[in-house]
Amino acid sequence: MRTICVVAVQLLIIAATGQSVSAQQPTKDLLAAQLRDQGYRCTSPLSATKDARRSRADEAVWVLRCTNATYRLRLVPDMAARVQRLK
Repeated sequence: MRTICVVAVQLLIIAATGQSVSAQQPTKDLLAAQLRDQGYRCTSPLSATKDARRSRADEAVWVLRCTNATYRLRLVPDMAARVQRLK
């Protein structure tokens, strides 16, 4: 019985870890909402691409293409995004 409980707990931990990893990847709509919250205009998000070269372990950098402009967002936990308009 104890072995079954241990296996069940391990499966729950694996399932929870898998969900948290996917939750860390923002979608183009979430990035656009972040931009709008900070006063930038993104009428319709077209794509979001992670910039692996500029990203760090605790600072993800994304390039967000909107119909009206393209932005680079540096996402730092518990802080506002640093935004740079590219086009």
